[in-house]
Amino acid sequence: MDINDTWIWLCKSRDLLERGAAIAFDVAYAGRWMRAFAIRFEGQACAYLNECTHVPMEMDWQPNQFWDHQKRWLLCATHGAAYQPNTGQCVMGPCKRGLKKIDLKDDGENVFWRTQYNLNPAEF
Repeated sequence: MDINDTWIWLCKSRDLLERGAAIAFDVAYAGRWMRAFAIRFEGQACAYLNECTHVPMEMDWQPNQFWDHQKRWLLCATHGAAYQPNTGQCVMGPCKRGLKKIDLKDDGENVFWRTQYNLNPAEF
């Protein structure tokens, strides 16, 4: 079995609320452990590394809180960079590129994330 095909349980599907608080988890990335977060946007489960692309620091303004006041964008609390929730692409502010996406699958009962040993910082 390819290690990149290993899926790890994250949460019950019902616990990942539409535009609600994120669910945090840890991934191995570039030789270190980093926080990641999962959100639900327009019914789709999405996950990203919790690191602003402007300056590498965690983005949440409170634990697991990433949404702007209108719950339209994911925001970096420090720099105000805004990211598209379903793609992670930068839409405004001091961001250099999009957020690094973590593969998720939602079978309607449970949400799983795919091991990220293949993440390569040179990808972006």
